[in-house]
Amino acid sequence: MSGLRGAIVPVTPFQQNCAILWDDDSKIGIVIDPGGDVDRILEAIDKTGAAIERIVLTHGHLDHAGGAAGLRDALQARSGGTVPIEGPDIRDKFLLDGIAEQAAAYGFEARNVTPDRWLREGDSVTFGPHRFDALHCPGHTPGSLVYINHAARFAVVGDVLFQGSIGRTDFEYGDHAALIKAITTKLLPLGDDFSFLSGHGPGSTIGAEKASNPFLR
Repeated sequence: MSGLRGAIVPVTPFQQNCAILWDDDSKIGIVIDPGGDVDRILEAIDKTGAAIERIVLTHGHLDHAGGAAGLRDALQARSGGTVPIEGPDIRDKFLLDGIAEQAAAYGFEARNVTPDRWLREGDSVTFGPHRFDALHCPGHTPGSLVYINHAARFAVVGDVLFQGSIGRTDFEYGDHAALIKAITTKLLPLGDDFSFLSGHGPGSTIGAEKASNPFLR
């Protein structure tokens, strides 16, 4: 869909891809996965000229959600309005409740966060004329969500799928079989021309991953 714009801000020592998406006409936008480095995210938002109306999370890991509470507070202080946090699926609540503890283990500070709206498959996130539909893709975490924009043939997939790889499942709550099932039954059918942004590293297309990703053969 014309008018959809985006910028990527790598944040935290994990170099997580925080995404700023906005409508070029109205300048209304969202931030997906503000893992930290809130000042850098705010600087990037200012460069885009976007008016951020909500924060969206793909899953509950520290590097994706650790800056959500701080960014919300900063944006609300600027605008005087409300900037809700939406997603992920409620099955990641235990991870969001443990962000401060996760951060302390790595030697820095971050705040726990409770979304204003938990999302589940079938829900959607909208800004301006743009709509991203949520797909539940568990395995990396129990509540991981992927956000699909059919009009633009574009998805934000968090840590579900990467160029040449897939999300880690070696956590005690990880599920390799569930992750592969989600990718093969929900993402691959989107079509070879569908492009996606991952939580780390470069993006790719569904077709490229079907052809060369060793985890999908």
